[in-house]
Amino acid sequence: MVQTSARLLRVLSLLQSRRFWAGADLARELGVTERSVRRDIDRLRSLGYPVHATAGVGGGYQLGAGKELPPLPLEDEEAVAVAVGLRAAATGVVTGLEEASMRALAKLEQVLPKRLRRRVNTLQSVSVRIQDAGPRVNAEVLTALANACRDSEGVRFDYRNRSGTPTARRVEPYRLVHTSSRWYLLAFDLDKEEWRTFRVDRIASKPKPDRRFQPRALPSDDIAAYVSQSVSTDVYRYRAHATVFAPADEVRRRWSGLAARVEPIDGQRCSVRTGGNGLEGLAFHLAYLGFDFEVHEPPELIDHLRAMSARLARAARRRRRSTS
Repeated sequence: MVQTSARLLRVLSLLQSRRFWAGADLARELGVTERSVRRDIDRLRSLGYPVHATAGVGGGYQLGAGKELPPLPLEDEEAVAVAVGLRAAATGVVTGLEEASMRALAKLEQVLPKRLRRRVNTLQSVSVRIQDAGPRVNAEVLTALANACRDSEGVRFDYRNRSGTPTARRVEPYRLVHTSSRWYLLAFDLDKEEWRTFRVDRIASKPKPDRRFQPRALPSDDIAAYVSQSVSTDVYRYRAHATVFAPADEVRRRWSGLAARVEPIDGQRCSVRTGGNGLEGLAFHLAYLGFDFEVHEPPELIDHLRAMSARLARAARRRRRSTS
């Protein structure tokens, strides 16, 4: 009986760790037969857990949402992570979670074994948090995006760009990335047909669900580095996008040490996104690469390059006249 109860908790833990389990995979993970899995599922249902089952090829089990939150069996590492996360959330940058985090933390710490409570307190005692003035994000927005990323479900939302102009976006969400002060969403923009990074605090309302999608290959193996590079120009007054007619690796070498995202288009062209507080600096860095290039945005940089081109042409004509 004790062994059966322990296995039920294990089944419940597995169902909570993944959205869907095929019956064969669940049986293999537990080291039992599929018939035993079916019996365990029936016992969980009798205890009030809403476990949904689908038959046939591709069938399996999924833990649904019930009227009440069921007990959540946690491994030691998970319990420590939740406790530390709740302490951070109580004073964090996600609005609407502070009070609920404190209540949940009180309940969790009441039942934590002493060995785990010591680990949590040790982590807390050696951790120092530097308060920042970063923007706060809405908990409902963050949760909706996290669920959409998990379920490969497209979303639509209203977004404010850097100047505050509202735009309607339709995206495939893939990852949420948190820096020291901001939350970012990495998504594929369906209208622009390219990867984009969105600041979550600029999403004006709770995302609306759209159709499910087949996940694409991510733009990088290191998503944290990719997002960090893509938002490194966010602090600048001007953000530029250009096509450079040279291989991406060669452009990266010449752009070393500067904030820019360089992505290959083909073997002889690459896309460059960078930023600067002045148009003169942006124009200089693009010209200094030594390759032909075409600027797509911002329009101010395009106008500045036209004016610079005319000024340089006049200088060259004066040089020719003085030497003739």
